[in-house]
Amino acid sequence: MKSGMRREAMARTHVIVDDQVMEAIDHLVGPRGRSRFLEVAAREKLERLRLEHALASTAGVVRATDYPEFADQASINEWVRAQRRTEEAS
Repeated sequence: MKSGMRREAMARTHVIVDDQVMEAIDHLVGPRGRSRFLEVAAREKLERLRLEHALASTAGVVRATDYPEFADQASINEWVRAQRRTEEAS
């Protein structure tokens, strides 16, 4: 272990996976890469679920009437153009 690096605690588990899924994983990363592959896949899925939860729990917080400049694509385009003109003028 490199100086200053801390090793995370690891746990062992038994996972049942469809044969075709395991063959596809082995084809990509080999049998010795299974654990790392599954860990990375699980972390990615957890992050997506956290994001989905955050989006669902904050949906509707901002009302469309509060931001008429984002009412439709034409309004958004005009707002962006105005912001760019302001930046160019300064």
